[in-house]
Amino acid sequence: QVQLVESGGGLVQPGGSLRLSCTVSGTIDTINNMYWYYQAPGKQRELVASITSSGTTDYADSVRGRFTISRDNAAKTIFLQMNNLKPEDTAVYYCNADIRTIESWGYGRREYWGQGTQVTVSL
Repeated sequence: QVQLVESGGGLVQPGGSLRLSCTVSGTIDTINNMYWYYQAPGKQRELVASITSSGTTDYADSVRGRFTISRDNAAKTIFLQMNNLKPEDTAVYYCNADIRTIESWGYGRREYWGQGTQVTVSL
């Protein structure tokens, strides 16, 4: 069974920094693209950043230049370094991954979600 577990959320003042982590566990063959999303209260979940298996990254305009996504393939972990945080960054942050799994009958492939971690930016 594949699990994605996020950590690193919390309360921070405007202008501060946080680093989120998301670690994948389970019977995995390959982790392809990985993503961070956020969902603010009353709003739809939105894509924040993405990273391919080879390390190519992309960002939402709202976080470009402030957030950095990275991954450690050996540790099956992605990170989101968030700097110069703003109150509007307050949300639950979720990691998502496109994963090829090893099954008893062969290989499976689907996307998986973590449980989310709360980030609150406030005085």
